[in-house]
Amino acid sequence: MKTLDHCYITSKIHALSNCAAALFRARAWRFWFLSLLLASYTFQPSAALQVTGLYSQKILVLNESNSERSRAFRDALAAVIVKVTGEQRWLLDPVVVTAVSNAQSYVEGVSYSSELVLLRPTDALGDDSQAEVLGNTQGNSQDSSGFSSRDDSEEQVQENPNNLNVSAENPELMTAEVPEAVTAASTEQRFINVDFSATLINELLLEAKIPVWDSNRPSVLVWMTLQDEAGERSLLSSETNPKIVSLIRDFADERGLPIIFPVLDFEDRRNVTEDAIWSLDEALIRQASVRYGADSIMSGRLHFTAGGDLVGVWQFIFQDQTLMFDGVDQELKSYLNAPLDKITTQLASYFAIVPETSDFEIVQLRIDGVGNLQAYSSLVTYVNGLGLVESVTTTALDGERLDLSLSLLGDPNQLAELIALDRDLLPIQSESLENGFRLHYRWTR
Repeated sequence: MKTLDHCYITSKIHALSNCAAALFRARAWRFWFLSLLLASYTFQPSAALQVTGLYSQKILVLNESNSERSRAFRDALAAVIVKVTGEQRWLLDPVVVTAVSNAQSYVEGVSYSSELVLLRPTDALGDDSQAEVLGNTQGNSQDSSGFSSRDDSEEQVQENPNNLNVSAENPELMTAEVPEAVTAASTEQRFINVDFSATLINELLLEAKIPVWDSNRPSVLVWMTLQDEAGERSLLSSETNPKIVSLIRDFADERGLPIIFPVLDFEDRRNVTEDAIWSLDEALIRQASVRYGADSIMSGRLHFTAGGDLVGVWQFIFQDQTLMFDGVDQELKSYLNAPLDKITTQLASYFAIVPETSDFEIVQLRIDGVGNLQAYSSLVTYVNGLGLVESVTTTALDGERLDLSLSLLGDPNQLAELIALDRDLLPIQSESLENGFRLHYRWTR
């Protein structure tokens, strides 16, 4: 009996083990499958991106005096004008020059913040460009100008004596040794965060007849191959070239330009090589960029010569056009800013809208696929949010088909280009009417 019982128990154990192994394999397979789904979802086409913070700006200040605050207001308004229009040339417009000199009139609110920066050896020689921001503090108070401001640094310091941002994003700061080193060579920088009235700034630009670039902006995918003095080539990445990536992102923030960098995973490296980017092979670059769904592509090659010069060539792909331009410089920031300024100006001039006070153009919009009240509400909200649209009127509703009448600040072609930046509306067919123009789309959201 004991032998039979022992065999019976052993068989049960084997059966349970097999079941457990099968269950583990099934779960592992499911996890692998879900991982593939998530990976594929990550790189769905990005299309246009919504740019936030166009009417706000952070400015470094030396103190909180009235004169320093007035200077910061002027600098902040100038920066906001550049972001909203996409072009620096409008700062020379007489209406804008007058407005910047009276920047406080456009301010809605201000706040102060402090950031602790770690000084590297170069800072001792007076070079602040190498300072590394470690953390920040914010609070609430009322300043003498009457604006609502935040300043609660002392409370923050008590909670975190060294003002360090010890978060998951900064694991290197979570060690016990860092605070001692930081307090020995660190400094606090003070910033003012200025929020401007979007209504007042838009009225200013309307008065000056300056084009306004909608917050829904075309994305730019950036590929670069770098070649050093020895002739070695590598693809640009944040891991190996953090300074170049940081400079590009700084420019993008200043202009409100949505920038995308390739992840350079196995698929990217299979689709395109350093040499393909170096030779600016348009066909291969277009093919490798499909997975990102960017609205435009900027590719470049940069050679660091033995003499210290930066020499390269750039290619910009936008819609069916391809532009080529070269660059030579001795300073990295100006070398990168030149092509970025060129493509930003082109995109801004293409999509920016010149405000008009009268003679709105009427366009009929027919949308299929509006199946319920939620879809109707989302669609109307979306259309109202398009920069060209002054007003929206529902003219007909038949089943899942909705007809809208739009008053535009521009023309139907501009509206079609703006809609094409997204993938919420898929074009079906457009037609001319006796009293205007009708665009026909399907709602996909």
